[in-house]
Order: sequence, then C-alpha cells, then structure tokens
Amino acid sequence: MDPRLAAFERLLNIMDDLRAKCPWDRKQTLETLRPLTIEETYELGDAILEGDLDGVKKELGDLLLHMVFYAKIGQEKGAFDITDVLNGICEKLIHRHPHIYGDVQVKDEQEVKANWEKIKLAEKAKAGATEKSVLEGVPRGLPSLVKAIRVQDKARGVGFDWEHRDQVWDKVNEELRELKHEVDTGSAKQADELGDVLFSLVNYARFLGIDPDEALERTNRKFIQRFRFLEREAAKDGHALGEMTLAQMDAYWERAKTEA
Repeated sequence: MDPRLAAFERLLNIMDDLRAKCPWDRKQTLETLRPLTIEETYELGDAILEGDLDGVKKELGDLLLHMVFYAKIGQEKGAFDITDVLNGICEKLIHRHPHIYGDVQVKDEQEVKANWEKIKLAEKAKAGATEKSVLEGVPRGLPSLVKAIRVQDKARGVGFDWEHRDQVWDKVNEELRELKHEVDTGSAKQADELGDVLFSLVNYARFLGIDPDEALERTNRKFIQRFRFLEREAAKDGHALGEMTLAQMDAYWERAKTEA
C-alpha cells in the first residue's frame, strides 16, 4: 500500500476515535474550530518566513488535522465527508487546468491565471449565480493588505492592469502628491489618500514580483530585532530608554544595523 495513503487513513481513524471518545474533540464545531484554524495558518506562515522546515512540517500536520476535523463534522451533519472534499478539489483542479488535462495551449503563468479566472466566472454562470464579479471570491474578512493583493491579482487575471512597471511607479508618485496636498491643507481626506498610496504600493510590489505582506512582515521582524538590541545594549550601559535622547538611542540603532 502506498505509504501516503496508509498515513492518511491512520489520521482518519484517529479522528474517528477522538470524535467518539475525547470530551474536548466531541464538543468542537465548525465555529469553534475556525479561530484555531486561522491561528494555525499564521503559525505556518511564521515557520515559512523563518525558513524552519521542521516547523513547516509540524504546522502542515496541524492544518491537515483541522481539514480532517471539518470533514468529520460535515459527515456527522450529513452534508459532506472527506471523500466529497477530496473528489471536489480533484475535479476543480482538472477542470481549471485545461492546459494539462485538455487541449488548451498557454505560453506562461499569466495565461494560466487568466484562464483560471475566466473558468471560475463560467462556473458561476453555469451554476446560476446572480453575482458574477471577478472579485466575488475575495473573502471580506481578509486582512486589508492581503485583500489588496488578491483584488489586484484577480483584476489582472481578466486583463485589467497596467502595461508597464513605470506606469505604476508614476501612479505611486501621483498618490503621494495627492496625500501631501491633503495633509498640507488639513483635509479630512487624508486617510482616503493614504489608503490610495498603500494600494498603489501594493500594485508596484506586484510588478516587482514581491509579496508586500511578506516584505512588510520581514521589516517588522527586523525592526523588532534591532529595537531589542537597542534596549539590551542601553541597559548594559545603565541607560533607561525613557530618559535617553533620540540621538543617544540612534547611536545604538546604528550599531544594531551592523551587529544585530
């Protein structure tokens, strides 16, 4: 037997046992698992950013457990089971990859993404969906930065995008000028203009092939590491941050950039 299938069957059997015999597992619902799944997803993201492959393996296991857990609850409700889930994703992947499982020709990944979005719209129309927006599938609860990435990706999938990177940079500068004007005049539109700046920067990052959410998180971690160095080294010298001048703190910060 394929060891992958044996391992997956083992997990399914354990899930059956836990749901039948463990008080905590019996009590869980789709709603109670939701925040735990979100937390596990962020933990996986942390492990990926840290380059911790052992951590990635562990967090993938935790997420796989959650997927099996949801399917078990669905089975108990008579709505779906793990077989339905697996067959569903298999059928979707086959249908949305006609360049692999059909006779469609593509030249690059952008054509693959464009086809994917077109196929999704056709599926919704066939199903009788009243709303056929390309952006319909973007979850409302996504963090704003991630949502901006997904919105722009989906719009690009149907050809609504800038042609050149320089055009996007011009847009960034245009939005920066508009923000400065609103700030200088004390306008109530400052927040709106700042949002436009951030959205345009996300667009530019996309043209550079950079994930802006990941880039920002790396900068967050870098700042934390350097600030902790500042705190630690200042304390060694008998200084308290609240009593130091900005110039004094900046001296430690410059050391942190080379030593931390």
